[in-house]
Amino acid sequence: MIGYYVHHQGRGHLHRAVCLARHLRTPVTGLSSLPRPAEWSGAWIRLPMDDGLASEVGDPRAHGRLHWVPRHHAGLRTRMSILADWIERSAPSLLVSDVSVEVAAFARLMGVPVVVAAMRGERADPAHRLAYDVADALLAPWPEATREPGWPEEWYAKTEHTGAFSRYDERPRHPGAVPADHEAVVMLGAGGSGVSDADLQRAAEATPTWNWTVLGRKTWTDDPWPLLCGASVVVSHAGQNAIAECAAARTPTLVIPQHRPHDEQHATGRALAAAGLAVVRDSWPEPDEWPALLTGVRRMGGDRWRRWAPGDGAERGAAFLDRLAEDLPGPAPGRKDSASSGPMGSSAGGDGVCAPL
Repeated sequence: MIGYYVHHQGRGHLHRAVCLARHLRTPVTGLSSLPRPAEWSGAWIRLPMDDGLASEVGDPRAHGRLHWVPRHHAGLRTRMSILADWIERSAPSLLVSDVSVEVAAFARLMGVPVVVAAMRGERADPAHRLAYDVADALLAPWPEATREPGWPEEWYAKTEHTGAFSRYDERPRHPGAVPADHEAVVMLGAGGSGVSDADLQRAAEATPTWNWTVLGRKTWTDDPWPLLCGASVVVSHAGQNAIAECAAARTPTLVIPQHRPHDEQHATGRALAAAGLAVVRDSWPEPDEWPALLTGVRRMGGDRWRRWAPGDGAERGAAFLDRLAEDLPGPAPGRKDSASSGPMGSSAGGDGVCAPL
């Protein structure tokens, strides 16, 4: 059994979990505050939220050693007790944290091998170092040729680079999606973009021969695939999921990283620019820059995206997790861990009552 923790912010973590679960041979249980997605075929345990304003809770970062452990928070206390109960009952071979430092550390404290979904950007803070250090493996959804610089050697040694993957990897291009000569699709992201309606209006006015479709503002679609495939240029933020979808569509892309914690999107932008996979700008261009910029991006073509997202990243990631679940030492056959002796020779547990989930 594999447990897969899915962080509730955004939808990129969820999309990644669904992609991997689809290819896993090992049974998998989802653990998240998000509702169970319709495409999830295994078990799903809904966890209570542990959110709140940092100014309203006590010491949420444990003196800077963790990311979110507010004192006396009922949601945090209950979600951890549910996790502990599930681990006790299921004895999972592996837990994937995508992503939570606290869940990764908690599972490892209960003796469960842990895989952490790696993230780009500044991860040298004490909390990230704890999660990455205790992890048995790191799963990086980008190619090894663009590995994140500055990591300790021991992190590189236990990292599986799968290449990027998305929910569209196995989906053919839309039958009617013949890229137009002057079709721009803008993806702004759900976490705030810093791009105003006036910025978009000025860009459109500066390129009168281009048709602009903006997703994530007034136009929303659960299935942007036909639009991505039909665009001649995509203008996107640098979130992992958004970039993976642009790569799957093989559409030339202008990437404008947005400000996120730990400089994650700017780190992704630097990797893409260094590999020559996309045009990257650190800020929204001025109106007079747009005509030449869109033309230049379109001329790049999209075939180079194959180096970022070869199309089998989810399969490779799932095969890696299956191997770990099989190879890492587990409980002896026929013996329940909770009945074994602790380090002082005393019994480590007894009969317990499991609360309904």
